[in-house]
Amino acid sequence: MATRPWHYNWSEVEKSYVLSSYYWGCALAQFPAGYLCKRFGSKAVLFWGTLGSSLLSALTTYGVYAAGWKAYCVIRLLQGLCQVTWPCIHQHLANWCPTAERTRLGAFAYTGFDCGNVLAMYGAGQIASSSMGWPGISYSAAGFGLVWCVLWLLLAANRASEARFIGDAEKVFIMEDLQRSERKEPKKMEIPWRGIFTSVPVYALLCARCADSWGLTTMQTELPAYLSGVLALDLKSNALFSALPFLLMWIMCYVYLVIADVVLQKKWMSLTALRKTYTSIALWAPASIMLALVFVGEGQKTLVLVLVTLSVGVSSAATIGSELNTIDLSPNHAGILAGLMSSFTNLMALLTPLVVGVLVTDTSQRGQWQVVFSLAAGILFAGNVIFLVWGTATTQTWNEYKESQRELEPEEKPFQHTKLEIAQTPDSADANGVGLRLNCTSP
Repeated sequence: MATRPWHYNWSEVEKSYVLSSYYWGCALAQFPAGYLCKRFGSKAVLFWGTLGSSLLSALTTYGVYAAGWKAYCVIRLLQGLCQVTWPCIHQHLANWCPTAERTRLGAFAYTGFDCGNVLAMYGAGQIASSSMGWPGISYSAAGFGLVWCVLWLLLAANRASEARFIGDAEKVFIMEDLQRSERKEPKKMEIPWRGIFTSVPVYALLCARCADSWGLTTMQTELPAYLSGVLALDLKSNALFSALPFLLMWIMCYVYLVIADVVLQKKWMSLTALRKTYTSIALWAPASIMLALVFVGEGQKTLVLVLVTLSVGVSSAATIGSELNTIDLSPNHAGILAGLMSSFTNLMALLTPLVVGVLVTDTSQRGQWQVVFSLAAGILFAGNVIFLVWGTATTQTWNEYKESQRELEPEEKPFQHTKLEIAQTPDSADANGVGLRLNCTSP
């Protein structure tokens, strides 16, 4: 029931449905998006996905006015279906990043997610508390999305060979490093499904990504409820303190990036060891902090805010630790792997608000939040253990499987019209010798 034109008294269960509905669509979209990226290129797929999401954002207010929280769920589900960013960005990085710069450029690209979280968490709170109310959030998001679509359409390219705004030397360098030619485009390669689904490192990575998704979603979607319910923060203060963890996360991305760059250049650590070290920081550090939150007293508000901020901030190590690992395992099929990973991580993100909605019936009850944090800490710990044992940054054999065994084109068979004959030649007849002769039937 509405109390003011844009205020709605939704129950905690209804709120959990609204929060999770976005991830229903995401979970369904990721795997097909990975295939579409290989088939049509990341430029087109990401453009149409962002355009659809932006238009739906503009329609959100009218939908909620007309049919309440159920319409909001439907809109967010459709927006989730438009969210193809993860597989697109992985395929885009695989097509653009030279091997030596993959970690640096990949991590830099991923800082955009953290920047977006900071702007969204803080900006949404400020807009919602203004005269525009929450409808202003939807309209602002739609406007930014549409502007981005125009810029992307004008400036983006699927790969270096198609780019209009880079120099010839840079283009040649990228293409030679990636060893890509027009005859060996990834979209013409068959996908090694059997290799992917029987790969132990893929499953190890999947466990790490799912654990990270559970922990991050717990803080991202439920943090405002925790801060307002347990710490009794008002809307503007809530917006600030909800954005702070993601601001630290954004900053730490660059710190981790510089350290990783130095470590790899100095060869102090192998790429596999680096991935596992950063994944351990991203999963075990937040797990430890969440357990600490369980034992912090109700009157220690400052300590709680510090711990919450650190819990989210340090988790940005996952960008270098596990998020880029799909490109390590299979550069040729990075989009497919990213889509597969995103399908399952979005299932975790879908389940998290629903589970929290069951565990937390009263947001002001600190004991109920202790259960939420303990559960998240256990999942984070287990996910990293599996990745430490079975994870790797070594490119898998099935990455080139179909490419190496594909049927050669006629122009690639230089000896298809040539045959070797064994015959007695006139020069060797007296000596009872045998001569060898190559007979080419066509030039």
